[in-house]
Parts: sequence; structure tokens; C-alpha cells
Amino acid sequence: MLLKRLSVFAFLLVGLTACSQPDPIQRISGPAQGSTFTVSFWSEQELDKSSLETQLKDELERIDLLMSNYRPDSVIEGFNAQQSLAPTEVGDELVQLVEIAKQISAYSEGCYDLTVKPYFELWGFRGDKLTKPSIEQIQALKQTIGLDKVTLIDSKSLAKQHSALRVDVSSIAQGYTVGQLAKILDKAGIQNYLVEVGGELVSKGKKPEAKAWRVAIEKPLPDSQKLQKIISVQQDEPLSIMTSGTYRHFYDQDGVRYSHVLDARTGTPVTHATVSTTILIADPTWGDAWSTAFLCMGSEQGLKVADELKLPVLFIDQQGADFIEKPSKALTEALSSGTAFSFVE
Repeated sequence: MLLKRLSVFAFLLVGLTACSQPDPIQRISGPAQGSTFTVSFWSEQELDKSSLETQLKDELERIDLLMSNYRPDSVIEGFNAQQSLAPTEVGDELVQLVEIAKQISAYSEGCYDLTVKPYFELWGFRGDKLTKPSIEQIQALKQTIGLDKVTLIDSKSLAKQHSALRVDVSSIAQGYTVGQLAKILDKAGIQNYLVEVGGELVSKGKKPEAKAWRVAIEKPLPDSQKLQKIISVQQDEPLSIMTSGTYRHFYDQDGVRYSHVLDARTGTPVTHATVSTTILIADPTWGDAWSTAFLCMGSEQGLKVADELKLPVLFIDQQGADFIEKPSKALTEALSSGTAFSFVE
């Protein structure tokens, strides 16, 4: 939970129904991955909600045992704990996430990186007080940082190039989880749903009476919950909406604000003005990682990458008390072309 879940709060606007009318939208929710999950759906066919809930929670537990960096019995923590540089079988899912992260890390020129955890701990971000490290301390850790030091052996195995290297997949795992839960709904024949895990979400179809799903992006303020944007979504194919932000978790020390978002290239907190990024993309796994990478890069570098890859991304920069929205070219074009999603002021 280094670069993601740092400040994100994207919440759902599923609407209210009259007291005399039963709500046709069914919901399943509970704790998940250090946060919560909510599955909202409706269907004209009869469904066994109890069976569906069991499948969803079983999948959450399975992924937790595979990818959680907060339980020592997980597969990823087993990989992190072992000192050997020999290939280790971790399964195709973890290999896939590392492969995706490597590609996104390359586009970010190394800013986004799954191995940044030692820097995070060096800065003391887990406690109540910031401990600013020396340049020498940061440099000493550099040999243990870098996705280039994780080798993809085959479709199921990884290897370290340094025994102290550790991989933290929390900046991509919740997006993957959202996608897996959506697959369960698809298999059950559900065509209209909104799945959310820790603020990461994917929508498909529409609400009853052909109404759009509505998702709110929070105004990037540290001590309040106000709306910045509402996204209206109504399309037959899944659309993921992933948001990352710097504005919830930071330290103010000696007149300087230090973000929890660390640039893996320098081992120091980012200093740019970007406080929030949102990407709208089909694949939630890529979306989760991209939103974090764009937050790390900031709008100046991030917009160049988003425009090159034609990705719909909204950057929000803070200038004093003002928030400046900076959409990518692909987002501007999608909004002007009458696509299946739109911004509601």
C-alpha cells in the first residue's frame, strides 16, 4: 500500500428510490484487502444471491492469500522472505502483475516501481512522525530497489537479483481483484453491475430504467469530502475508473509538505503539483497501476505519456487554493464524441 490507497476516495452514487418502491439493485459488501468491497448489481433473471456472495468472498480470500503483503503466509511474502536468487514459483497471476508493472514502470521512466517499499519504510511513513533520511541512507538502499532486479523466469516463476529485494503489489492488486469479481458476475449472467474494492471500480451495463451508473471523484482536499466530478457511465462493455491521490496522506515538517508518494528513481517524495489522477480504461489491472504511475509522474510528464498511448486520463493539479483540471487528449476527444461516459458538473 505504498503508492496506491494513499489518498483515494472514489465513491458510488447509485441513486435513491422512493420509499414505496423496492430497490431493484442488490448489493453484497464487506471487508477486503485492508479496506472494503461493494458489489452492486441487478438482473431480470432469478439469481442465488447467497451462492454469489460465497463465490465473491472466496475469491477475495484466495487473492489475499496470494498477493497480500500484510500476511506472512501469502505467496508474495514467501517470495519476499526467501534469500535465494534461484527461481521461485509464485503462479501465473503474480507473474502477470509483475509483467504489467514492468511495462508501466518503463513508460514512467522508473518512477512507478513495485519494489519501493524499503524507501517507504526508511522515511518512517508507517508511524506518526516523519523521519527524513540522509542522502547516504537513500543511496545505500538503491541496490535493493528496481523492477529490473526481478526476473521473469517463465509464466509461473520469478527470481530476485538481490536477496533483500521485496515486491509489493498493492498498487495493482486491487485493480486485478475488481476484475476477478467482475468475471464472477459475468459468469453468473449478470450484465449490469458496479464492482468496487477500496475505491477501485469497474462498471458494466446500466442501472434499472436505462439510467447510468454514476461515480463521484472527490475534490482533493485533506480534511473534507466534497465532489470534484461525477462520471456518468452507461455501456455494454466493462469500464474501469481508477483514481489515485496525494492529498490524504502526507507530513508537514519544518514548513515543507512531504507526500507519501515516493519516486522510485530518487527515493524521495514527489514534489510536483499533481494531487489526483483518474483513468478510464477497460482493464482494471492496467488502470490501477496506471493511475498510480500517473500520480507519481505528475501532469507534466504524465500527460506526454497519456497522449502518446491515447489513454483517457484526468490530472488535477493544485495551485494555492485552486484545483486545475488537465485532461489528456484522449479524454477530451472521448467526452466530445458522445461516448458512453460523460462528466456531470
